[in-house]
Amino acid sequence: MSLRHLSAAALTLLALTGCASKRAPEQALEQARSEFLAVKGDSAVLHSAPRDVIRAGESLARAERLAGYWGSQDDVLQYAYLSQRYSEIARERSNLALNQERLDKLQLEHERLQLALREAKLSSVQEQGKWLEEQMVSLATNQTERGLVLTLGDVLFDSGESALKPAANRTVLKLVQFLQLNPRRVIRIEGYTDNEGDEQQNQQLSLERAQAVADVLTDLGIDAKRIQVQGYGEAYPLADNASSLGRAQNRRVEIVFSDDKGLLGAER
Repeated sequence: MSLRHLSAAALTLLALTGCASKRAPEQALEQARSEFLAVKGDSAVLHSAPRDVIRAGESLARAERLAGYWGSQDDVLQYAYLSQRYSEIARERSNLALNQERLDKLQLEHERLQLALREAKLSSVQEQGKWLEEQMVSLATNQTERGLVLTLGDVLFDSGESALKPAANRTVLKLVQFLQLNPRRVIRIEGYTDNEGDEQQNQQLSLERAQAVADVLTDLGIDAKRIQVQGYGEAYPLADNASSLGRAQNRRVEIVFSDDKGLLGAER
């Protein structure tokens, strides 16, 4: 290859290297801006980690000043990186705080339900038998082709949420006690929604609501092997979705009981 060709190749390589090195700080700044705007716009992050959000903003501002005036590329990259890390730390702090809050609520509710269970223990087999008959009635179950079914209405969940409300505790306690007195029975927990909103999201919500009930039961000592969970979303409505009353009836969780030998009816 001639000297002329070598020189041309070298110049091309230098040009490409220069473009790539120029793009690197710009890309780092763009990513830092994107992550900062995300945490800045999240009220939960601002509440849990305000200092980290401020530091992310300060580092980003410094990186932008260095990029616009007299800073080296290394300086721009360094402060853009610092901004990104502060944004990530802020997000992580927020997630930790949220998880801890959920754990605290679950622990408090668990302790309260455990206390209620201890207080509800019965002193004799005769009392247990009598109590069992009463509970079968008070649970408002229906005999269907799928077996005995208990319906938990929409009132036990906030709109669009899967966490059980405190109003569900009494029913859950009765269900736990029933399962404790009938150790051979198993259950299938089925979630349903109305037809408002996205079909795929409704499918996921129905499954999450059914799982929320299952989680409470296992927290209270029911073996997870005795529980099946299924989400049906908008399928199998009980009433017409054209009215608010009908939609409320369709937003539900149904608990299907096996027979006393542990045999469950077929799934839908």
